[in-house]
Amino acid sequence: MNKDIAEGKWAQLSGRVKQKWSELTDDDLGEIQGRYEAFVGKLQAKYGMKREEAEQEWARFMEDDPDMRA
Repeated sequence: MNKDIAEGKWAQLSGRVKQKWSELTDDDLGEIQGRYEAFVGKLQAKYGMKREEAEQEWARFMEDDPDMRA
């Protein structure tokens, strides 16, 4: 998974992100802007995940999208 790809395609991804993690608000998505570290931090804060859990969630999410695989 290439983190730069996610940043470059954030506009496309953000809708899917919001569907999967509905507790993330539009403001949260605006703050994240496709940045991996920001995304992991928001998952930790909103869902009470450990860092490793949030990273695994992101990896699975990206694996499910053939356009995002690197």
